[in-house]
Amino acid sequence: MTEETSENVDQAEVPGEVPVEAPEAPDEVPEDAPVSTKEPVAPEVDGTRLRRKIRTGVVVSAQNDKTVTVLVERQFAHPLYTKQVKKTKKYRAHDETNEYQTGDVVRIVETRPLSKTKRWRVIELLERSE
Repeated sequence: MTEETSENVDQAEVPGEVPVEAPEAPDEVPEDAPVSTKEPVAPEVDGTRLRRKIRTGVVVSAQNDKTVTVLVERQFAHPLYTKQVKKTKKYRAHDETNEYQTGDVVRIVETRPLSKTKRWRVIELLERSE
């Protein structure tokens, strides 16, 4: 008698049985997959994911050279009274090409300090003002 190892048993074919292959994993996400409404975590640069904060806001000032002021509004529940509270904060963001105008809705990302007050950079125009 010959002894069969577990490898040989797995590879042995049973007569009359068709071998079944495992289905391949899809490369793309199906269209009916749930879509997250949260802001993206961080963009990918050179294949590495950045762990930086991202905010969306409205440009309220574009008078300075290569700098825009972005007003970001956030809403949260008050810890004691549970009422919805709105808070706004202005961020100075770097605009290398001076292409953004007052009223534009933009996305900004946290970056290294660029000046005394600038620590953000504009990465995307979401909506152009009229």
